[in-house]
Amino acid sequence: MGAIETSITNKLNEALSPDHLEVINESDQHKGPPGRESHFRVLVVADIFDGQRLVGRHRMVNKTLKAELDAGLHALAIEALTPAQWEERNGVRMESPACGG
Repeated sequence: MGAIETSITNKLNEALSPDHLEVINESDQHKGPPGRESHFRVLVVADIFDGQRLVGRHRMVNKTLKAELDAGLHALAIEALTPAQWEERNGVRMESPACGG
């Protein structure tokens, strides 16, 4: 786990107290040198999202990761679910589409 992935994981755990968290480095699916940390997908399942609209949930995640985004994190895909929504999906996350470039 690289420094940015570790930071994302720690900050989301601290700020949102998720029931389930996945931080996936998808950087190698995109052009560039190996080993970089530029593209991430996060799946966050947390009670704090109850009653929040999707845009509000994404704002919470983006605010939590502001330093990483300001420092040049290129892409952040977010799935922000309530525990009930996660259960409805039977614990299955969405997959990223193939990168076109």
